[in-house]
Amino acid sequence: MAGEGNYKLGKLVIEGKTKKVWALEDSPDLVYVESKDRITAGDGVKAHDLEGKAAVSNRTNCKVFELLNSVGLKTSFVKHAGEKAFIAKKCEMVPIEWVTRRLATGSFLKRHPGVPEGYRFNPPLQETFFKDDANHDPQWSEEQIISANFNLNGVVIGQDEVDIMRKTTVVVFEVLEKAWAEKDCALIDMKIEFGVDSSGQILISDVIDSDSWRLWPSGDKRLMKDKQVYRNLSKVTDEDLATVKRNFIWIAEQLETIIPVPKCLVVILMGSPADEKHSSVIADNLKAMGIPCEMRVTSAHKNTDEALKITAFYEGCGQKVVFIAVAGRSNGLGPVLSGNTSFPVINCPPVRADNVAQDIWSSLNIPSGLGCTTVVYPEAAALAAAQIHGLCDYIVWSRLRVKKLQNFINLKVADKKMRNLNVQ
Repeated sequence: MAGEGNYKLGKLVIEGKTKKVWALEDSPDLVYVESKDRITAGDGVKAHDLEGKAAVSNRTNCKVFELLNSVGLKTSFVKHAGEKAFIAKKCEMVPIEWVTRRLATGSFLKRHPGVPEGYRFNPPLQETFFKDDANHDPQWSEEQIISANFNLNGVVIGQDEVDIMRKTTVVVFEVLEKAWAEKDCALIDMKIEFGVDSSGQILISDVIDSDSWRLWPSGDKRLMKDKQVYRNLSKVTDEDLATVKRNFIWIAEQLETIIPVPKCLVVILMGSPADEKHSSVIADNLKAMGIPCEMRVTSAHKNTDEALKITAFYEGCGQKVVFIAVAGRSNGLGPVLSGNTSFPVINCPPVRADNVAQDIWSSLNIPSGLGCTTVVYPEAAALAAAQIHGLCDYIVWSRLRVKKLQNFINLKVADKKMRNLNVQ
């Protein structure tokens, strides 16, 4: 059997209410996920055919996962595979829905009487639900998840795995919340699922589409565009279904431009060609975070006019610019830049082990009225510049947030490995 794009489909792995998952004959570690023209609510009690929903849902899901992949999150999504389908890594699914809430609404209010609608959770609130349609997906505690001893592709879901999924869930929500805020749309709550691939990696899996979240344009519940519109219908007419479809199309159209063209720039100004090695390390760290950078050579002492000319050029380039000054000995470059631009300036002097105090002093003991900051390590300079840009570029902010998450995961994995060695 052939799917869209002439993929050779094998057996049907599983069929859900709104999608089918097929094995791929030529790629045993991948699956072909096909959306259906079907909308459901209430664990399938309410269900309707909705022509065109499959294409819109697939379009939405692919854009969301492309965004998550672009900021460094680990997902099962591989690529778009046609109007109604995508390719994903084959996973054994953790039978838990991970729900993150920014505002109190919906079922939360029914389970917590007395909490007003719109109550804001800072940090976002998390809840977990066991996937069991017959029992209406009961809420589970962390202890229940751990006690279930789910074994998926050789990975037993214990405390470490739950911690990793819980942290990752919040990051997914925050990344998408930032993205939707760019469209003046509030992400109220959402659910995601995880799977374990053949190598034992925990990945964000399944689908994330308009069935997965609540979205309120301008933060106004009356303007909601998500599946809650369908859930709220006591009787469903063709006109109602057309409205739901239009809402889903609106969401998909918004997502087409959800990954913006970078407008941030870091300019590394070095006082001498001898500083290139130090500057290149800064540049490499910036590039790893997807931040464009340029390196220039100029001297505040030897060629002051040219240094100011370069500064003026970047002030008028139409981009958001952070300057990093790389100059040792008597660092005049950073302070001169700071005194002649309103853009942020970071000093990162290439200090020598035998002269650290003298090399860094001129970067620290600057005249009054200047705001340049100083760091010693190239990675720190890159991170400081990224944090400045992250204030107005949610993609940069998201990559920093994912970097923090990955540090947490790496330590968790290392600690688990060490504990296992201790037992042996």
